[in-house]
Amino acid sequence: MSVNKTKSWKVLLVSLAAAVSFTMLSACSSNNNAANTAEDTSQAVATYKDGTITEKEFDLDTRVMKFLSPQQAAYLEIDAFKESILKQEVAFEYLAGQASDDAKKQAEKEADVQVSSMKEALGDTYESTLKEQNLTEAEIRSYMVRVLTVYQDMLLKITDEDLKAEYEATKGDYTVATLRHVLVGLTDADGKERTDEDALKRANEAKAKLDAGGDFAAVAKEYSDDTGSVENGGEYKDKALGSYVEEFKQAAQTLALNTISEPVKTSFGYHIIEVESRTETAFDKLTDEQKETVKSTLASKNLEKFLDEELDSLEIEINLPKSTAAADESGTAATAAPSATPAATEAAQ
Repeated sequence: MSVNKTKSWKVLLVSLAAAVSFTMLSACSSNNNAANTAEDTSQAVATYKDGTITEKEFDLDTRVMKFLSPQQAAYLEIDAFKESILKQEVAFEYLAGQASDDAKKQAEKEADVQVSSMKEALGDTYESTLKEQNLTEAEIRSYMVRVLTVYQDMLLKITDEDLKAEYEATKGDYTVATLRHVLVGLTDADGKERTDEDALKRANEAKAKLDAGGDFAAVAKEYSDDTGSVENGGEYKDKALGSYVEEFKQAAQTLALNTISEPVKTSFGYHIIEVESRTETAFDKLTDEQKETVKSTLASKNLEKFLDEELDSLEIEINLPKSTAAADESGTAATAAPSATPAATEAAQ
């Protein structure tokens, strides 16, 4: 089991080469792909003050997204989600047009790296997977270049002062701790589901044994469903707290040292935590990789801020065809799109 944080759906939607995730961006646009646009007679599905996106272009974007992130493909059948994606696409076309030449050059280099990694990851299935989505490598690369152009431009605009301020706001994420935990999952080791009530009851049993002086390693081996730590007696050693899910991170940041926590609920189940050591990492002690993480986080926040606060200024008008629907005998239309999941609903907001 992993306890790593998940990425925000609102900003980080599409996995690139199964390693890097960014928000949607058009692979070709009326401003940036004249050859395709000249042949495109499909209707505009989005208009904004600086241009349009056609049905053909959006269809291509959809196929690229399914190729790069097949686990999200079902959401693209939901009207509200498609509209959200299309609005973001408009934003990215606009932002790409505002990006610096340096950002574009860096994006070209990074796109080559991503395409190479993707081909290596897919191996012998690469060509057949492209064919299934009716895509070419050039279209995939174009998509990546445009996404990365916006991302690199956001990074280049971050000053040292911005970086230090973001670190101060999130420095708890870079605190290094050694801790132990027992995870009582909502699914047991044999794959059998537990009710929330049963999981909490079992977590309290483990806590009671620890409160009574039981050896943490022994209790973890008896009760924990975390395959990543159970063989180490529940221990995660010298790990940055920002790598854990939010509820777990908050508990590990605030729990008194060498104290057994109350059950902490996360999406994985209930955790009993004991923090053995916790050391704050000063800004000047951050590794280059950690500083890049701070910059990446800030770039994503700035992008999300644009989407939240400045999207309306682009004067977007959406004209997407509705999902295929069939009318029943009473004249009521039944949409062919699947029901919106919580994740899709959140993304559409």
